[in-house]
Amino acid sequence: MNEVFSHRLWIAGAWQGSAEGREVRSPFDGSTVSRVDQASKEQMKLALDAAVEAAKVLRKTSRYLRAQLLSGIAEEISFRREEFVKLISRESGKPVTLADVEVGRALVTFATAAEEAKRFGGEVIPVDVDVAGRPYLPALSYWVPRGPVLGITPFNFPLNLVAHKVAPALASGNSIVIKPAPQAPGAAVLLAQVFEKVAKKIGDSREKIPLAGLQVVSCSNDVAAAAVTDPRITTLSFTGSTSVGWMLQSKAVGKRVLLELGGNAAVIVHSDADLERAASRSAAGGHGYAGQSCISVQRIYVHESCAERFIELLIKETSKLGVGDPAAKDVVVGPLIDAAAADRVMEWIAEAKKSGAKVLTGGTREKNVIAPTVLSNVSPSSKVVCEEVFGPVVVVETYREFSEAIEKVNDSRFGLQAGVFTDSQKLMREAVEKLDVGGILLNEIPTYRADPMPYGGVKESGLGREGLRYAMEEFSERRTVVQWIG
Repeated sequence: MNEVFSHRLWIAGAWQGSAEGREVRSPFDGSTVSRVDQASKEQMKLALDAAVEAAKVLRKTSRYLRAQLLSGIAEEISFRREEFVKLISRESGKPVTLADVEVGRALVTFATAAEEAKRFGGEVIPVDVDVAGRPYLPALSYWVPRGPVLGITPFNFPLNLVAHKVAPALASGNSIVIKPAPQAPGAAVLLAQVFEKVAKKIGDSREKIPLAGLQVVSCSNDVAAAAVTDPRITTLSFTGSTSVGWMLQSKAVGKRVLLELGGNAAVIVHSDADLERAASRSAAGGHGYAGQSCISVQRIYVHESCAERFIELLIKETSKLGVGDPAAKDVVVGPLIDAAAADRVMEWIAEAKKSGAKVLTGGTREKNVIAPTVLSNVSPSSKVVCEEVFGPVVVVETYREFSEAIEKVNDSRFGLQAGVFTDSQKLMREAVEKLDVGGILLNEIPTYRADPMPYGGVKESGLGREGLRYAMEEFSERRTVVQWIG
């Protein structure tokens, strides 16, 4: 029988229980995985008070100490890797092979942050560019911490998307409060354990890491609202659904707000592309982890001259994907996060079929597991095209001119990432110039993300950029110093 985990609250440098709790159940078999304490309003106030005090200390810590902390966290995660993988897989339904990839990425995230902490400085700007500037030394512009950060994270990457908020906050000298996803809070709780161990081990009589520098507070949305509106929180960093993100922005008055929201990522496959690679990567990017990624491949536009061959290859590659129990080593398509999510995806497939769509493969369901699905002849107004499916569904359509494909990609309220498969430098340049998205992947699917790179979208896909250096800048303010020398 599987172990049932108990997740407490990490508040003000101590582990706390609560009068209220909730259960986390496996998306695959419904068994109880964890019991999670839920913070009260009083406990959230305590966390916010502690975050303010911790921020005062962290902003004065040396880059050396911050780098020690972050590299120590990476080492400890590596030591506890199997524990993280098991808990992520059981709580979120992520296949163990993909959970292991996520933990590996989190190691890179913290290790990169440790290096960025050492070189996150500023720049020297000459001011004697006219006569009035001659009596002044060059200006110094450098980064200073903004103050306490609130991070709200989703279930689909319960460790690495937490890391993408925690690591840059600590690296830039800010405290942070994390509200983890209720469906999969365990990885954030394990990370707090790691933080506690490393923070207690490093430092000396001159400086130490405050234990409230990171806090993990599972709570209801009502309790979280107090943190969103608290004027002492300087930055809100949210990853999640589009509707919730923009609602939070409207409430976070006076704060810097960073939003990593939804998408319906598209791929263009031109006639000169490596069709086998494009099909293989698109199948993996569209269906891996049951498509529960904001940059999952959802729309594929393929040139009419090679469409028949590409679709044949795509179906073949899709059929190779292991489906079912996320604990099995050969499975990459596990369950949707819950029955409501599976219901919605099946309803959207049915809606597309009613409008004339053809199911080329998949379209079936067993409990919360939906078979990888490929659709064609789909109406542009169908939800599987114009909304974010967040499920293992890919839509394939044809185009005649490359400009037509670009128009189809841009015909969306989202703009996160897009992929383009072609050998033509001319078409690559056209794609880079005209695609209205935050990231363009050439001869690669939009599902790819390197953790140090700037990552984020345009239009309704969000505000700001993640990626270690870029998030550190978002969590900081520039301060400019000018000195008169006569």
